[in-house]
Order: sequence, then structure tokens, then C-alpha cells
Amino acid sequence: MARRRFLVEYIRDSSAELRGEDARHLARVLRAEPGQQYEVSDGACVYLAEIAAVEKERVIFRVVEALDTPPAPVRLTLFAAIVKFDRFEWLVEKATELGVAAIVPVNAARSEKGLLEAARKRAERWRRIAHESSQQARRLRPPEIGEPQPLLSAFPTHAERRGSDSVVLLTGPEGGWTDAERAAAIAAQWTPVSLGPLILRAETAAIAAAGIVTHAWWASQLE
Repeated sequence: MARRRFLVEYIRDSSAELRGEDARHLARVLRAEPGQQYEVSDGACVYLAEIAAVEKERVIFRVVEALDTPPAPVRLTLFAAIVKFDRFEWLVEKATELGVAAIVPVNAARSEKGLLEAARKRAERWRRIAHESSQQARRLRPPEIGEPQPLLSAFPTHAERRGSDSVVLLTGPEGGWTDAERAAAIAAQWTPVSLGPLILRAETAAIAAAGIVTHAWWASQLE
């Protein structure tokens, strides 16, 4: 069984600390004790670490050794149209599990009115969900959660995007893109793609597309 992994702010002098809700969960729910081993990541490397001390609001680890961390097959950025927040939280959670590197919430013409302003107050909650999902999925680091913004100011042009190791997906709202939005995306040299004839919910389409792209890059590395 794979060890639990925790994300820490830094590792210094072969020591790391876990604080806040993660520390309370480890201490109270998982009943952590000195000597138990877990994995810790500082966002750059992953280490096997042993608990040195358990305190009320923090758990202190002693680093044992560095662990191999295979690189992600592709850097995938997901520009996702904002939908109702319970469904967008699900999108953030599942996109994180799929290894998406960055999620940018965007406001489309057919997004529900008022969601953009309300979303700006939700960004920190989405980051917390991404943090928790990253630990569950044993990621090296959580995805970046961008500040919610209007669609036309959000997506990069062809010249601003990276090479073949980087993919950017733009997924629409309920009701789909307007003709004007489609024209603006094509003018910025985006390539329209389809997931087939079935009508998917907005958040389902985003996760399906992310899964297809990620699998394609993994498969190409196995050939």
C-alpha cells in the first residue's frame, strides 16, 4: 500500500513541518506517532520522512531519503468556464487528480450572471481543495489556481503558448460558446475539437478532455 503524502512549505536541515488542518488530521485522525514514516513534498522533490515529534498544531518530520519522482507527461493548463460552485469544486478536485498543472476559471458570455464576482471570493477555497486532492493523488505539488477573469482577457495567443510538452484546454459553459467567442478563439489560433455527439455537462467535458490529453501523452511515452 502506498504511503500517505503530505505537502509542506519547505524542507530545511533535513527537517520538515506540517501545520494547520493537515497536522491536526495526521495527529488526531491518523493518530500519528514518532517513528511512523510518510512521504513529504516541498513542491520540488519528494522525500521519505519519519515523524520526529507530534505537537498540538504541528507535526515535525525528519527526512530519511529522497525518492524518485517521474515527471508529468505534459503540462496541461485548463481554462474552464465558471459553473455553479458545487460543480466547479468537483471540477477542481478531479482535474487535480488527473495532474492538470494549472486551472484558470473564466467567465463566458453564457456563464450565469454574477458568478465571476462571486468566484473571486472562492479562489482560496478552490486552492484548498486542490491542496487536499494533490495529497490524495500523491502529486509533487498542487496545480496553480488562477484568479477568475473574463474569457477574452484570459486565453493566451498561439505565440504565447509553449511547445509540444504543453497543452492548453479551453472548455465552455452550459449552453456552449457564442459565435463571437468561437470566432475570437479561432482568430487567436485556437483549434476547435469535439468530444463526440453526446451533450456533456460543462464540468464533465472539462474532465473528459483533460483525461484524454493526459492519457495521450502517457501512451506516447510508453511506445
